[in-house]
Amino acid sequence: MSLLSRFRLAAFLCASLAACLPAWAQLSARTGPVVTTPHVRAELVAHAPDGVSPGAPLWVGLQIAHQPGWHTYWKNAGDSGLPTELAWSLPAGISSGDIAWPVPRKIPIGNLANYGYENTVLLPVPLTVGADFRPPAALTGAAEMEVRLKASWLVCSKECIPEDGEFLLKLPLQGSTALHKADFDAALAAQPAALAPPGRITIDGNQLQVRLDGLPAAAQGKSLEFFPETPEVIRTGAVLGQDWTQAWQGDAWTATIPLADQRSASPSVMPVVVALAEADRQPGQPPAWRAEAPVAGSWPAVAAPAQVSPALKAALEANAAPRPAAPSAGFAAALLGALIGGLLLNLMPCVFPVLAIKVLGFTRHADDRRAHRLAALAYTGGVVLSFLALGGAMLALRAAGAQLGWGFQLQSPAVVAALAALFTLIGLNLAGLFEFGRMAPASLGAVQARHPVANDFLSGVLAVVVASPCTAPFMGASLGFAIALPAGQALLMFAVLGLGLALPYLAAGFVPAVARLLPRPGAWMNTLRRLLAFPMFATVAWLVWVLGQQSGIDGAGALLGLLVGLAAIAWSLTLRGRTRLVLASLTVALTAVLAGAIGGHVVRPVEPAATAAAGQRWQPWSAERASALTAAGQPVFIDFTAAWCVTCQYNKRSTLADAEVLADFDARRVALLRADWTRRDPAITEALTALGRSGVPVYVLQAPGQPPMVLTEILGKNELREALARL
Repeated sequence: MSLLSRFRLAAFLCASLAACLPAWAQLSARTGPVVTTPHVRAELVAHAPDGVSPGAPLWVGLQIAHQPGWHTYWKNAGDSGLPTELAWSLPAGISSGDIAWPVPRKIPIGNLANYGYENTVLLPVPLTVGADFRPPAALTGAAEMEVRLKASWLVCSKECIPEDGEFLLKLPLQGSTALHKADFDAALAAQPAALAPPGRITIDGNQLQVRLDGLPAAAQGKSLEFFPETPEVIRTGAVLGQDWTQAWQGDAWTATIPLADQRSASPSVMPVVVALAEADRQPGQPPAWRAEAPVAGSWPAVAAPAQVSPALKAALEANAAPRPAAPSAGFAAALLGALIGGLLLNLMPCVFPVLAIKVLGFTRHADDRRAHRLAALAYTGGVVLSFLALGGAMLALRAAGAQLGWGFQLQSPAVVAALAALFTLIGLNLAGLFEFGRMAPASLGAVQARHPVANDFLSGVLAVVVASPCTAPFMGASLGFAIALPAGQALLMFAVLGLGLALPYLAAGFVPAVARLLPRPGAWMNTLRRLLAFPMFATVAWLVWVLGQQSGIDGAGALLGLLVGLAAIAWSLTLRGRTRLVLASLTVALTAVLAGAIGGHVVRPVEPAATAAAGQRWQPWSAERASALTAAGQPVFIDFTAAWCVTCQYNKRSTLADAEVLADFDARRVALLRADWTRRDPAITEALTALGRSGVPVYVLQAPGQPPMVLTEILGKNELREALARL
């Protein structure tokens, strides 16, 4: 193996290690009060009107905002589904009560029905501050206490998706926390009022005879909905007037309700809720009433309950509606998308320098079919194995808790600096400044002769290193799909993506018609080789700019100094005798000093501006800002971008800078937000994952009351204008 090949391998391994170390350092990703998924936005909120002290009222709760058409569940989910579960971690001396469930609504699904919530719901929980509560000591300013929550919920539409989240909220111990007062007031007003008389329930064959007394005049004569808190007792999908009846006798409400065909409970006391129709509810009046009614009579015998898993039970709802495509078909489509995306990755600008070198290498074997095939297989092996290594590292780190996505290694300034150094040396080698063979022992030449395909393999590795920041069309959806798959299927997706990238060179190696399109070797190759040094230097200039975006002008300047030192080392090693020893030692020492300088600069992040200047068109993205704008009725366009993403920069300077597109944005009052992923940002990673993506660019247009519209990676002017016209 040539020294150049060894250097490429060592540089790749160092770059991979540098990428992994910062990720491991951030395995405990920041936890906050908001979790966003493709179907809900969940937020941990609190209401402490008198601060946190013994005896003071204190409420916390999970507020869930559903996408249109999606819902979560009440404490009794009905025929399918699962209730939302909350697990609290609280300071010593503070205890939590039960969820104060707001009145649900009945959601018919064919001949079944569920009890749950749509739109936005707050599930409030009272906290009790005991006399033994001791506030934590404040380091600076007012003392705070941490409220942590692990929540899980099942969200359903035509399909059901289990989701969960971890939340952290810091509450000031003194002063009022009243930001969400209106939300808590509305949630508590939606509680059923307690009925003083307990009512009674009598079993009559396969029916329940229900009687509730003491209902207020505002409810009398109205049609009421019936919600039992005990699941799997009544036929939830029964239709009023067909399957069950109700009547009024003064302030007493009576009903005859059929039992479930597959009843699983025989309670002696049934907590039940009766609720007014939404059209009959009056502000300031209870919308529902609750009673714990004793049950008289003998329950009919029940058959042995079927052993149905919660997942299968939740799937009943999907079976009652048109089913989505089968998972196998979805996986096959994702594999096809990965193959096409890998193929199109060859057309991305960031891959051009390496591909040009690969074509140059192919021309050296123009008359040797066997060498062609070996080179193609070695290159493909390097590409596929590198994709598997990067994909496996990303999946492993995400499983460990790190918020990572495709191209994560270039979010590390150390990796950017290492790649800039590598490409500088390759460029100098192509330009003819030095040849590794002149500096290497003679034994290495024999190794290279015995293993001629090693350089082709490492060319594939290098191609993946420079291609990984790019996301080609079809590729984004496939990578987003891969993240949610089991590890084996996800790695197969990455392997197919690599196969797509290598496919043109496999064809050139095994299809003679393709190989004949390559030019014949000749003196022109030396000129082309030197010409290819300039795309390498252009890549270095881009990487220096990326590092400047990450670490500021000082970091970029330190990197330029380091690159000059590396060039001096390479030049000094081409000399002979004592001059080589003296100059090489001197340049190595100076470069080591520069390396120490850049080490201090590249780890120093440049914090993005928290707010943009007044009148500036693009504003920094945050989940809270996007939600606030949408809640105010304003459409939002989000540009998920990064400085190291060449496709992002192209779209930014073409379609997103087009005068007609900007005029359309202005005419429709679209707020423009930019989510900069140049350095690792767990909030942006979480938002990308919620959209089914794992890399940039991603472009999202969202409007109030509509699901987000994800546009293509190569953003076209006509595509964007047509999307804006549909607002």
